[in-house]
Amino acid sequence: MTFEYSQWTATSLTDEQRLQNLMQLFSYMVIKTSGDVEEALEWLRELARQYGIFDENMTLEDLIEKLKELGIVEEIDGSLQLTTRGLQRLRKDALNEIFSSLKKGGIGAHENPATGAGVNRLSETKKWTFGEQATNIDLTATLTNTFKRDGIDNFQISEEDLEVYETEQSTSCATVLMVDISHSMILYGEDRITPAKQVAMALSELIMQKYPKDYLALVVFGDEAKLMSIAELPFLNVGPYHTNTRAGLQLARQLLRRCGNVNKQIFMITDGKPSAIFDDSGRLYKNSIGLDPRIVNKTLDEAVTCRKEKVTISTFMVARDPYLIDFVEELTKANHGRAYYSTLDHLGEFIFVDYIRNRRKKFGIS
Repeated sequence: MTFEYSQWTATSLTDEQRLQNLMQLFSYMVIKTSGDVEEALEWLRELARQYGIFDENMTLEDLIEKLKELGIVEEIDGSLQLTTRGLQRLRKDALNEIFSSLKKGGIGAHENPATGAGVNRLSETKKWTFGEQATNIDLTATLTNTFKRDGIDNFQISEEDLEVYETEQSTSCATVLMVDISHSMILYGEDRITPAKQVAMALSELIMQKYPKDYLALVVFGDEAKLMSIAELPFLNVGPYHTNTRAGLQLARQLLRRCGNVNKQIFMITDGKPSAIFDDSGRLYKNSIGLDPRIVNKTLDEAVTCRKEKVTISTFMVARDPYLIDFVEELTKANHGRAYYSTLDHLGEFIFVDYIRNRRKKFGIS
């Protein structure tokens, strides 16, 4: 028996690692093609011709067979389509992609400095107060305080010796993710909708895995606003629509109103100005030229209503035109919310850090 060796390098991949990379590339292509498996495979064939991403150890046909074997795709009426397991795989791959790009220490880097009674133990300690749980007592610090005061020969713990660990509590959170599906999301040859969908899928997977009690809804907005299920995300398409931001905020606010007394927030991903509203008669009024005061003012009014109902709007802008930034700043001011001006590559990082920060609240005892 003979063996053939090649030089190992730090970038060498095992067959399993190459397979996982190819499957993740497939997942991205399926999102890009709005759930069209056959078109995604054509893209992979083209990449293979240009960049040689397959070899004799792993061909495209091998990848397809593996996708079938894992139950990610199935053949229906002569064409390959995603299965329920395949949709979940898309969300997991999107989540892995986002988290792999996060900078070390990114999540949790914006903590509220206040601490108090809660469920997650921190390393810091404080003096015991009435109502603290006995399980949070720091025995070492407590004994040290006792010995310092009376010495080891006259050992007697008093209330003033007790120290407890600081704790923080993660609260339930209700989030509506608003995604702009107006025509500008694919305008000028720049694909902005694929990263937006990828982030939405990753966030939904994070919530279902780590925060299953949290509420998450998806609202898309173009000429009008629609509620969509998470399962529909890969199939989301941009249309020849204007941007009815007001309708999106109205629908998001209505959904959050049903969630009771929890932290309520809207994450809005958009690249454009509001260019449409419904007038009092229900007809669509639209104007794509500049910032129409009639449209802008109605949209800002909705931001104020959200603020009064304690709904925070975080706007994630994927465009940097000065007049668009001016509008977002006005909306953020009206809502007392937050605004982020992100490149498409870092969109996920901003959203994930902000989401985890928003749901980690600290409580004190009066």
